[in-house]
Amino acid sequence: MIKHILWDFDGVILDSMKIKSEGFQSLFVGYDNKILSEIEVYHYAHGGVSRFDKIRYFHEVLLKQTISEEEVIRLANKFANIIEKKLFDKNNLILDSVTFIKEYYQDYNFHIVSGAEHNELNHLCKVFDLKPYFISINGSPTKKDVLVNNVLDAYQYKNEETILIGDAMTDYNAALKNGIEFYGYNNTDLKKFNYIETFRTFYP
Repeated sequence: MIKHILWDFDGVILDSMKIKSEGFQSLFVGYDNKILSEIEVYHYAHGGVSRFDKIRYFHEVLLKQTISEEEVIRLANKFANIIEKKLFDKNNLILDSVTFIKEYYQDYNFHIVSGAEHNELNHLCKVFDLKPYFISINGSPTKKDVLVNNVLDAYQYKNEETILIGDAMTDYNAALKNGIEFYGYNNTDLKKFNYIETFRTFYP
């Protein structure tokens, strides 16, 4: 019996992948189109990976440049400023999942475990009036699998009573590492796992 549901945010609650893709394109403007294309492909293929890790990857792997943690943080803050206006548009909320959350938050223990930056994530949830529906809301730079483990440990949830809903392999891997069930959503590549077509027919 499922009692606890851990939610990814980007792509599950908020349709923000395109906004963030455009943000990375702006952040790395000036590089050739091949690099910009590789950045876009990596971003979409690695939903759930934090902006800190993506920026580090873009520099070290795609650009073959070393980058300090201070520079990663500086670029992450610049990225936040680029996407801020579009990100806080309530029209980008995914009504299918948000409706389920509002209807069933008293029946399950809901938590957010996201690759979105922690402070920005909490501010978004406050602006969108989502905070009352979640027991905890946690984001990056803490890794997704660690966030999941922290929730399981802090609230003493049983693994067999807990699931993680996400739209990326990062979410699947975090669930697998922590021994809980994973449910894919909003990404047809995840149909090989448990998959939610719509929350209107989802009864955990």
